[in-house]
Amino acid sequence: MLLPDLRQLVCDLHDELPKNNLVAWTSGNISARDPQTNWVVIKPSGVKFNQLTPQKMVVVNLDGEIIEGDYKASSDTASHCYIYRHMPHLMGIVHTHSRYATAFATLGREIPCVTTAMGDEFGGVIPCGGFALIGGEAIGRVVVETLRGHRSPACLLQSHGVFATGVTAELAVKAAIMTEDNAAIVWTALQIGTPLVIDPTDIDSLYDRYQNVYGQ
Repeated sequence: MLLPDLRQLVCDLHDELPKNNLVAWTSGNISARDPQTNWVVIKPSGVKFNQLTPQKMVVVNLDGEIIEGDYKASSDTASHCYIYRHMPHLMGIVHTHSRYATAFATLGREIPCVTTAMGDEFGGVIPCGGFALIGGEAIGRVVVETLRGHRSPACLLQSHGVFATGVTAELAVKAAIMTEDNAAIVWTALQIGTPLVIDPTDIDSLYDRYQNVYGQ
């Protein structure tokens, strides 16, 4: 079996999506890119999360062609591969339809930076890109266009959901979780009034501290 360690990692990380209420039924997917071969391990299409195993993961090249696997790859495979080709520093991508973030996406609205946690993780707003149909590279193109020039590792797609990225697959999952958490906070705040946006200079300070000082 090719890339057994990466298959195991991608399989394990998929457990985090239902655990954090980011997906329903079989929706959503995670991929990870192998730095040596540039092959991508991605979830098979339409398989329930509790039925996923490392053996069921699909290995594709950066053109989305299947290298190894007994199942069809995710319907988002072409877009994942497009993102990897155009953002080569990335090693992980997560797609979800998480409830609160997708509510913003249905309005075509970015999530404003109103919490210090957003300043830390995203360095500003979580942007929203335009609409694209599923099945080809169109979604990938929108993600790349939307994230270009932003510090945010995640974006929304109009009427669709969330794409989160990372220099590791685990960090991409973290970005997806933090996107939904902050979307829920902002949505809740909007029921009370108008959330106060953090000053850009303070956002810069928060982002620098979190990215360069915080943690071990």
